[in-house]
Amino acid sequence: MTKHPSPSESDLVVAYPRRANASEHEIASQEALASRLAALLGRRFEPGYRPSLYRDAPPPYYVPDRTIIGLVLAARLGITRAADLYGGVAPHSFVAGKSITHGLPDPHSKAPKAWVAGLAETLRDVVLTGYTAFTPQDAETAGMRLLKRGPLRIKPPDGTAGRGQVVVRNAAELHAALANQSVMAMRRLGLVLEEDLEDVATYSVGWSRVGKMEISYVGTQSLTPDNGGVSVYGGSELRLARGGFDALRALDLAPRERQAVDLACRYDTAVSTAYPELFASRRNYDIAFGRDASGQTRAGVLEQSWRAGGASLAELAAMQAFALSPSLATVRAATRERYGENQPRPIPQHLVFHGKDSAVGHISKSGGVLEDADGGA
Repeated sequence: MTKHPSPSESDLVVAYPRRANASEHEIASQEALASRLAALLGRRFEPGYRPSLYRDAPPPYYVPDRTIIGLVLAARLGITRAADLYGGVAPHSFVAGKSITHGLPDPHSKAPKAWVAGLAETLRDVVLTGYTAFTPQDAETAGMRLLKRGPLRIKPPDGTAGRGQVVVRNAAELHAALANQSVMAMRRLGLVLEEDLEDVATYSVGWSRVGKMEISYVGTQSLTPDNGGVSVYGGSELRLARGGFDALRALDLAPRERQAVDLACRYDTAVSTAYPELFASRRNYDIAFGRDASGQTRAGVLEQSWRAGGASLAELAAMQAFALSPSLATVRAATRERYGENQPRPIPQHLVFHGKDSAVGHISKSGGVLEDADGGA
């Protein structure tokens, strides 16, 4: 375990900031992460935290439910470095979402003032074919261009668990899908239009550091039907290494796992170079493998996450295993999300939420080290 904070440091870990309309399962997930992080850091979890109640105290360790936007806001909270939170700080709102994965449809297309146009060229070989649009006109231009290649996927840049995405196959479907998009959100965050793949396998590659504990991982995601029958994120199964990406590469990885790690690292380096103000203690990248409309095999980074996400519970379970067994070098862990009233209750050690949520209905969420974990953990 890491050392306890000094007298000049806060001994609190807090699930803050949090959206005002966060639902029960989202609150449970954020608080479960904060509680487990408190144990790792040798601190105590403080539920119901509000900055106004601790004005004269040192800043706590934050576990936000989103990427913090803006260095000024972060500094007001006392966040000035990656070690101050589990997550990240982005200099602009569009940097925190999917929008930076692709370039604009045309050189004269509108974009925020801080947009780094050269990033798209650097990322060309590590992402799928696609565009980011900040106006409905540019979105239509991008969509019509992509339809010449085959079906495309429209992706709100701040969407999670695959919700809000629409696959379109012709001009009529494109126009209908774009008509349902918020123009205000598009202007602020952008809208992603990307080639749609078939027979997709989605990999997760990530890195995180909590105190002195550093881990990296690669694994796969699964989909599951939600209570409305829509396929959404259903969990992750990860292979985690003690240490950074060099430690992960030293493992006996499968070819796709190794390719996914390479694509994620190249993406991470390119984005960090384009937006050097960005800092994060948790970095996660989703990589898709599949077939395009012509039947060719394609692979590319779909998006990044610099906040607590679906794989976070597995990450912290692995950190706990590493902390308890100093000789342990690698471990397997998983998260699971399932919908419906008849789902079995997870074991207490893995349980995060099990019940009816006001936003999504009945959901069961869990995460922990797998019983057949590497190294006998």
